[in-house]
Amino acid sequence: MELLRTSENPQYRYSLAFLGFGGGNPAQAEIELTYNWDTTSYDLGTAYGHIALGVPDAYAACDKIRTAGGHITREPGPVQGGTTVIAFVTDPDGYKIELIQRQDDNAAGTGLH
Repeated sequence: MELLRTSENPQYRYSLAFLGFGGGNPAQAEIELTYNWDTTSYDLGTAYGHIALGVPDAYAACDKIRTAGGHITREPGPVQGGTTVIAFVTDPDGYKIELIQRQDDNAAGTGLH
């Protein structure tokens, strides 16, 4: 894997590093690593956060998930300190899944693909 890009957010005190192969997203999957500046340690299991999926329209995806009986834990909207639209849902086992609205899509109202 190679470091594809980094992002700093001093206001919310975190840094992001994106790793992947072959240039990364959208042709290849990426791993996002988060460094929370004020966290000094994690318990076994708490260092894993969630899986993220790119969707054309996070608002429509949440509507579809909600209609199917799914649980939205963070309504769609811009990420803190940024403009990327995200949402969080919880699977039946309680694991979080982040939905990230792909910025290169102009697919309002199309739902999940």
